[in-house]
Amino acid sequence: MRTKLFTPAQVGPITLANRIVIAPMCQYSAKDGCMTDWHQMHLGQLALSGAGLLTIEATAVKPEGRITYADVGLYSDACEQAMRRVLESVRRWSDMPIAIQLGHAGRKASTEVPWKGSAHLPVDHANGWRTEAPSAMGFHDSDAAPMALDREGLARVRDAFVDASRRSVRLGLDAIQLHSAHGYLLHQFLSPLSNRRDDEYGGSLENRMRFPLEVFEAVRAVVPANVAVSIRVSGTDWAPNGWDVEQTVEYARALEARGCNAIHVSSGGLTPTQQIPVGPGYQVPLARAVKAAVKMPVVAVGLISDFEHAESVLVAGDADFIALARAMLYNPRWPWHAAAHFGARVKAPSQYLRSQPARFRGLFDLRADD
Repeated sequence: MRTKLFTPAQVGPITLANRIVIAPMCQYSAKDGCMTDWHQMHLGQLALSGAGLLTIEATAVKPEGRITYADVGLYSDACEQAMRRVLESVRRWSDMPIAIQLGHAGRKASTEVPWKGSAHLPVDHANGWRTEAPSAMGFHDSDAAPMALDREGLARVRDAFVDASRRSVRLGLDAIQLHSAHGYLLHQFLSPLSNRRDDEYGGSLENRMRFPLEVFEAVRAVVPANVAVSIRVSGTDWAPNGWDVEQTVEYARALEARGCNAIHVSSGGLTPTQQIPVGPGYQVPLARAVKAAVKMPVVAVGLISDFEHAESVLVAGDADFIALARAMLYNPRWPWHAAAHFGARVKAPSQYLRSQPARFRGLFDLRADD
């Protein structure tokens, strides 16, 4: 009997060979927003993994929207050209569908790269800049206060998402995911802990959802029907009086009504006071709640690295896809090993077919490169 993990599935207009999604993972290896040779190696190896979808890391729609000075952007011709070079190289050897995650870090921008501490960098630092957010509240009390976006600022951010989406379409990407999770700008609008506005973009749930939904509508309006548009959300802030799963469900319904093709349910990242009960599958209940409320595909993520665990989430109907991030960095052949475990078949490049272990004679799909 074929496993659920290795059955094909649809995400809007695109068909994925299986239910394994490579989640976006920041590499902090760009130069002035432009991809480098590191991205070619990183994405290239993941594109040979046999997964159903590869997602490019969080890509800033404005220079000010980068998490760090070393983040990838898609806000200039130079950024677009650099990404095109990487994609052309990857596609030469893999036909795996490729998505991109577009985002804006808001008040969590202007930080040091993780391996140097991730500290907030002030405006007068060589690699720092003035951040922007729904309200003039830093992520940490010690952070420089961001500039609260006025009506013109909101329009600039919305237009930047639209411009980056048009660039994504020109690059021939199969799907666009808007980053509305992990405490970044769109999530900052959603959560009452970071949104203290007293205009039509703050206060009630309807008002707090207004700007993220405006961004989604603007993007969906310029992206052709053959390109999927999805969203990544934090199902909860894991903090009292913050964003929670009930509000996430309402947000998901509103997005689906506007043509969203899939929703990737993560959590946290909004406040340093969060208390997360980390453990295998700790975010699956959030995905389950969203799946019960919408018809669009739901992606579960978060310490689902065991093959049987991944399969069980799908069989239980808690999600339609399983996303892997750190597990793929540690083991870029995770889909191969999962397929071997279940006796399924997986795509591999012709150059690697000889690596098929004798005990897994039917592992590789020999028709892959016909």
